Amino acid sequence: MNKITRRDALMAGTAAAVTRLAAPVGLSGALAGLAGVQAAAAQPAPPNIVYIISDDQGWKDVGFHGSDIKTPNIDKLAAEGARLEQFYAQPMCTPTRAALMTGRYPLRYGLQMGVIPSGGSYGLATDEYILPQMLKDAGYRTAMVGKWHLGHAKTEYWPRQRGFDSFYGALVGEIDHFKHASHGVMDWYRDNKPLKEPGFDNTLFGKEAAKVIEKHDGKAPLFLYLAFTAPHSPYQAPEEHIKKYAHVADEQRRLYSAMVSVMDDEIGRVVVALDKKKMRDNTIIVFQSDNGGVRSAMFAGESKVGNNLPADNGPYRDGKGTLYEGGTRVCGLVNWPGKVKAGDVSGMIHVSDMYPTLAGLAGAKPTKNKPLDGLDVWETISEDKPSPRSEIVYNVDPTGGAIREGDIKLVWAAGVLERVELFDLADDKSENTNLADKNPEKVKELKAKIVDLAKQMAPPLLMMEAIKLTFGAPPIAADPSSLFNELGD
Repeated sequence: MNKITRRDALMAGTAAAVTRLAAPVGLSGALAGLAGVQAAAAQPAPPNIVYIISDDQGWKDVGFHGSDIKTPNIDKLAAEGARLEQFYAQPMCTPTRAALMTGRYPLRYGLQMGVIPSGGSYGLATDEYILPQMLKDAGYRTAMVGKWHLGHAKTEYWPRQRGFDSFYGALVGEIDHFKHASHGVMDWYRDNKPLKEPGFDNTLFGKEAAKVIEKHDGKAPLFLYLAFTAPHSPYQAPEEHIKKYAHVADEQRRLYSAMVSVMDDEIGRVVVALDKKKMRDNTIIVFQSDNGGVRSAMFAGESKVGNNLPADNGPYRDGKGTLYEGGTRVCGLVNWPGKVKAGDVSGMIHVSDMYPTLAGLAGAKPTKNKPLDGLDVWETISEDKPSPRSEIVYNVDPTGGAIREGDIKLVWAAGVLERVELFDLADDKSENTNLADKNPEKVKELKAKIVDLAKQMAPPLLMMEAIKLTFGAPPIAADPSSLFNELGD
């Protein structure tokens, strides 16, 4: 009996060979089957996938958007690939990472509000069939390097239990970049084991990603998810990189710039590793920020920051944590030599679209997933064809939401102090002119869509956690001895 495994079929570039060769065949059938295998072998193998995410990087803080921060490696990928000029993420990092991993809006599973805090006990629902699981089932080797931030309180939420063959990095949302700790608690792992080692985290991430590529045996395609912690606060960088920006007067901008440069250097290291391994021509590289750059200290994280925050979102209003373009329209690119046309891609793309798009490229069968919100946008990315997406759901939670239909966008803060804003992004990309009073019917229509989504959403897990901590935590009592000592007793 001649058999071909699913992995063999994928490596041959076709799943049809499974049907042909899984059953017994006679001599003529065997010859026909062999011819089929040879024909399949001539087809391109599924691509390696290197998916890179930066953390809180401003839209303008890349060279190809005119930044004064030097990003030559990112710029080269952008110059030779597709620059995604209407690429949308969620306004904060846990929701964006969840949307990428599931192909579904975070409102579907309770991750639509805020981020998972260091003290949070919840995580991305384990009944979601996430990207590494799907790719692993399709024959890929899967590796994660960097920041997870999709659940840390229970091991069932950790990357190794969610489809990654290996994991190196941090589980929570923010760590000291040199001490690898959050609130003094170490958060640094290899697979499921705590690890202690010196070094700047983003440099270590780049070195580890290069090692993953160097050690890859090539028997299966590789999915490498590389999630940097740069340039998220606390603003820290190695001294040699800080010196490159000695001319920058503002200290936070100087440190932020150095962090972006470290990340760019490490992206260059990864590309060199792909070249040396002769994997580059069949590797698709995706780069994006997880949300817009931080413009309000409220959304900067758990570290103390100054008032003059360093991220630059260019012409877009506000930043991280908001539903304006500055919080959700992010720098992004896709590069695959000979497969992706170089130039600007103007069609709307949402981070949730990357799940079905990568599934299609990988030959994966996402039959275990729940209904997707993402769309396959490969022709939009590779050839700048019109996007199949005409609508963007920025977010919906109990306090309101935002939705874009064509070029018209509604931002609705619900509640007693209701605020309704309607923008025409074609003429007003900076969202300066509120057209709500002049277009009541359009406001009513888009509000109805937000309400419909609100009816479908799961309760925000952050809100449920806050209620539990507020009303279910034991009382905190002062030490009576402190009072006695003050009174001299």
